[in-house]
Amino acid sequence: MEEIIKARLNDLRRLMVQNGLSAFLVNGCDPHLGEYLPERWQTREFVSGFTGSYGWFAITSNEAALWTDSRYFLQYEIETSGTGISLEKARLPETITIENWLSQRLSADDVVGFDGACYSAAEVALFEKTFNKNGIAMNSQIDLLDELWTDRPGLPTANAFLHPVKWAGKTRPEKFAQIYSEIEKIGGTATIITALDDLCWAFNIRGADVECNPVVLGYGIIQKEKSMLFVDVDKFDKQAIDELIADSVEILPYGDFYDYLATVENEIIVIDPNRTNYLIQQKIVEKNRLIEAVSVPNVLKSVKNSDEILGMKKAMLEDGLALLDFQFWLENTIGIEQITEYDVVCKLEECRSKRAGFKGISFEPIVGYKDHGAIVHLHVTRDFANVLEPNGVLLVDSGGQYEFGTTDTTRTFVLGDVDQDVKRDFTLALKGMIALSAVRFIRGTIGCHLDVLARNAMWKYGINYGHGTAHGVGSFLNVHEGPMSIRMDLNNVPICPGNVLSNEPGIYRTGKYGVRTENVMVCKEDISTEFADFYCFETLTLFPIDTRLIDFSLMNYEEINWLNDYHQSVLEKLRPQIPHNQLSLLERLTKPVE
Repeated sequence: MEEIIKARLNDLRRLMVQNGLSAFLVNGCDPHLGEYLPERWQTREFVSGFTGSYGWFAITSNEAALWTDSRYFLQYEIETSGTGISLEKARLPETITIENWLSQRLSADDVVGFDGACYSAAEVALFEKTFNKNGIAMNSQIDLLDELWTDRPGLPTANAFLHPVKWAGKTRPEKFAQIYSEIEKIGGTATIITALDDLCWAFNIRGADVECNPVVLGYGIIQKEKSMLFVDVDKFDKQAIDELIADSVEILPYGDFYDYLATVENEIIVIDPNRTNYLIQQKIVEKNRLIEAVSVPNVLKSVKNSDEILGMKKAMLEDGLALLDFQFWLENTIGIEQITEYDVVCKLEECRSKRAGFKGISFEPIVGYKDHGAIVHLHVTRDFANVLEPNGVLLVDSGGQYEFGTTDTTRTFVLGDVDQDVKRDFTLALKGMIALSAVRFIRGTIGCHLDVLARNAMWKYGINYGHGTAHGVGSFLNVHEGPMSIRMDLNNVPICPGNVLSNEPGIYRTGKYGVRTENVMVCKEDISTEFADFYCFETLTLFPIDTRLIDFSLMNYEEINWLNDYHQSVLEKLRPQIPHNQLSLLERLTKPVE
């Protein structure tokens, strides 16, 4: 692979010269700016060999660099070794931005090229500010990958379907009215929906155009008396089309979207510059007035209604049963048959596939034994997988898509004897997870105000993790969603009732192991006093935490009480539905501790 990537970089540089470019940027996004992509837009992986879900790539005549965050530092070393691509550690205060990196290497009148359809309007605004100051020009209408990638995949053609109101909680007309009401409040007359999960939520549709994400390739426009859906109509059956039309949805071809935008005029259009690509902005900016705001469908989608929460709870129950089935297999197979990390990936999907409503995995499982456990977003393959042994721990982060909800669970499994250092680290991370689970906080609190709770126990030992603590989780949609989050970075969107979030502190020892416990939780109203309205979290995930990994000398009474209460809830909800031969396993894993 090393030689293939080096050859591609040479060919890319040749195309840059032919097109008058001094640098070229690839961010590995599609025109919908998704985290997970159809094969056609997996451009960053194609040019660099790096398979992580987050990062930017820049190339000049004699240098190439990749920006990614701490989840992928070790993965970068494995996948790009020998290619000549250097690493810039993103999300660290001392790391240079991509636009400043290029400005230091280019001269006035040099040209930076990129495909403007795959960069957000906000990103390009930052580029313009820096490049203009240094006399550097931009060509945002060029995609060199079309020529370089000779067998580039076409657009996805998977079938799509309607998401029933039973699990959506609201009809399409109700959602259109809700969206328009919000854009009207900020002075708008229309909004453009470009993010695929926003689109699928707003139109109550689902599909399979992106691996692990039940979304449909399309765009939407919402106005007071008009709702337009730009999509490949052949993906839907006739009944679905009839239902969409009955709900006053005007359906147009996906490929007509940009031509249509050129005809729009005299509207006040609300766009999210972080979720709208630059080409869209340029198509509408001259004939219309733009209002920049956080995506209205994104905000509304993040607040789950009672039906969606009920569906999430059902998904967690089915997923807990699948994971118990997996652990039963693991404990009865380890040390008897050879198992690799890849075998674990396959078994997880097999166990989930037996559960009601299963529609596929929600992301590629992260399965790390020994040193692989420290690679935060490891993607194992049949040829790149450790063999499991009856000692140490196995970190497994996995999830499922069910027709009524999405799951994301991490557990650290005991395979045999465990060192005291592993127990200490596991316990410190667990303390952080419990602290965040049990917090009561005032209305208006944002994620960075809560993040310290997950880190405080390990900070006392001089330990930290580089990834975020919590991301939003979709309702039979993307496993990662916003706009709220809990992480060290400033995010001004407050946590509010109905938000469903992960909770996943971890500790990673390079070359040794990784430990993490992750649950999914929903924010709910708690109490109101003369001082403030207070919220809390309800844990949704239903799967035991192995107490054999806990150093109880580090735990306090409240933490042990929380753990016992959690395990009692898991036992009560899973026990009625498990096979009889798994009962003793469940009872052992949920046994109260003193």
